[in-house]
Amino acid sequence: MIFNIVRKELKSMFASPMGWIILAIFTALFGSLYLNGVNGYFEVMSGAVRPAERVGVTQFVGQTVYGWAFLVVLFAVPLLSMRLISEERRSQTLPFLFSAPLSLTEIVLGKFIGLVAFLSILILYIALMLCTLNIWSDIDFGFIVANSLGLFLLIASASAVGLYFSSLTSQPVAAAVMTFITLIALIFMDRIFAGDPTNTISQLSLMRHFQAFSTGLIDSADVSYFLLVIMMFLVLTIRRLDAERLRG
Repeated sequence: MIFNIVRKELKSMFASPMGWIILAIFTALFGSLYLNGVNGYFEVMSGAVRPAERVGVTQFVGQTVYGWAFLVVLFAVPLLSMRLISEERRSQTLPFLFSAPLSLTEIVLGKFIGLVAFLSILILYIALMLCTLNIWSDIDFGFIVANSLGLFLLIASASAVGLYFSSLTSQPVAAAVMTFITLIALIFMDRIFAGDPTNTISQLSLMRHFQAFSTGLIDSADVSYFLLVIMMFLVLTIRRLDAERLRG
C-alpha cells in the first residue's frame, strides 16, 4: 500500500507545473555548471598549472557541479514539500487519509519516498552528465558515486525536514518558509560557529557532513548522521499526525 502513496505523490508532482519548472531550472543550472567546469578544466590545465598541482577532470568538474548542489536543498525541497500534508489539511482530505487502511508510518513514508524519488531525477542527471567525461578521459567513478550518495542523503534529510513542517500547518506557504529557514540554519551552522571549531552545535551542520562526500570519501559517521536526521524528522511527523488523529 505504501507504493500507492508513492505513485500518487509522483503523479501529482509530474502533473504540477511547479515540478516541471523546478526540474527545468535545475537541469539548466547544472548543465551550465558542467560546461563551465569542462571549459575551465581545459583553460587551467592546458599548461598554466604545474603537473604536480593538477587534479583529475572528474574532481575538477565534479566539484564545480556538486558545489552548488545545496541550492536544490534550499529551494526545490521547500517548494515541493510544502503541500505534502498541509494541502491535505487545507482541502480537508486528511481525515479520509486517516481512515484509509494505511498506518501513519506508511502514509508518511509514502510521501517522503515520493518526494525523494522525484528529486533523485536531478541526482541521476548530474551523475550521467559527469559520466559522459569518460568518452574522452579516464574518470573517477568512485568520486561520482560518493558525491551522488552524499547528495541523496542531503536531499533526503531536507525532505524529511520539509515533510515535518508541512504537517504543522494548513498553509503551504508557511510550511515552505519554515522549511527554508530551518534548512538555512542547518546548512550554514558550521559557518555561523566557524570561530569555534570545537563547538558542538557546528557539528550539526548538514554541509559539514556533506564535505567528506564532496571529496570522494564515504564516512560511516556522516552516513549515520544523515540517517539520524531523516529518522528524527520522520518520527516527529508521525507523532504530530498521530496526535491530530487522536484529537479527531
